[in-house]
Amino acid sequence: MTMNQKNDMRQMTTLGRNIEDKSFSIIDQEAGPHTFSPEEWHVVRRIIHATADFGYKDLMQFHPRAIASGIQALRNGCPLLVDVKMIQAGLNEDRLAAYGCKVYSYISDEDVIQTAKEKNSTRAIEAMKKAHRLGNLSGSIVAIGNAPTALLETARLVKEENARPSLIIGVPVGFVSAAESKEAILNLEVPTIISSGRKGGSTIAVAAIHALLFLSAQIKT
Repeated sequence: MTMNQKNDMRQMTTLGRNIEDKSFSIIDQEAGPHTFSPEEWHVVRRIIHATADFGYKDLMQFHPRAIASGIQALRNGCPLLVDVKMIQAGLNEDRLAAYGCKVYSYISDEDVIQTAKEKNSTRAIEAMKKAHRLGNLSGSIVAIGNAPTALLETARLVKEENARPSLIIGVPVGFVSAAESKEAILNLEVPTIISSGRKGGSTIAVAAIHALLFLSAQIKT
């Protein structure tokens, strides 16, 4: 990765940087005290910035190794496995490519759709199974923003089939199994970032990954 690529983690224009800096300053002032580490707060603050929702200050939970593991995975050129293409569309793939990272989403693959129909499963479940079969789960960053069943299947693959992602960002939104799916990954032997309860979404997953990309360029090892 070149120095320019490392530093290109925000908007390039001076006006864009000034607007972002002012937004972050407002968030810091209005959010008040918190118990997050500086690195964790950068992730939470970027999520608040993306949603204008200060409720995420009380919803975000981090495994103690989540930030370090996510940064190291990116620097290692890890795969990014996402549950829906909406996350893929929101990511800056040039920044990811600078590390050698590729984004994978299998939910729209014809074989995944067919298998889901035959088994009366969900596409999200079968997509995670396919990722594991192809070897794109272990060592990856898994980002789930839409489908709780994808997160539940990830938990099963970790427990029963020895899948070992470097980091799971579990932030699916919804009323059916969303909160439960997040609880299911909290005790795994895998670093996690979750938004507790029903709230979440693809925007949250994208913001968390972009925050990790920024931190990976700023933190020296």
